[in-house]
Amino acid sequence: MPKTEEVFVALGSNIADSATIVEQAIAALGRITRSRLRGRSSLYRSAALGDGSQDDYINAVARLDTSLEPMAMLLELQSIEHAYYRHRDGAQHWAPRTLDLDIVLFGNRFIDDSHLVVPHPEFARRRFVLEPMLEIDGDRFVPGFGSLRYLIDKAPPLRMEKLAASDA
Repeated sequence: MPKTEEVFVALGSNIADSATIVEQAIAALGRITRSRLRGRSSLYRSAALGDGSQDDYINAVARLDTSLEPMAMLLELQSIEHAYYRHRDGAQHWAPRTLDLDIVLFGNRFIDDSHLVVPHPEFARRRFVLEPMLEIDGDRFVPGFGSLRYLIDKAPPLRMEKLAASDA
């Protein structure tokens, strides 16, 4: 069996039936070639970041084991986003979206190229990523950043709530 690495993927949606979209996207992650879905968080509702008025986000984090290389995984994630009509507008960084899939961590790799930055450059400041990660992985220590609990304590405040299964 090829060597696998642990990958954390953040999911978010705030257009249409976001809870259903995120649930379906988690299922799609489980079908990525040479990968296995190892865990997933509950769904969380969080306030949208950035300027302007937009609907709250539904967020989650999934943990996969994969033998894919990071760029191959990125292409798989973009394919799933495309299936949900994800539109990227370079002028609107914080625009509403049907589905956003971000690689948060990829094993112990540090990647910084024009297509992919890992660890995700904003993950340590995003409670809507950190709290779901804590739920599925405990108080992991992320080299160069610290423990998830430490990062949560230092992250900017954000209105968010964990959804019960019946709320999703």
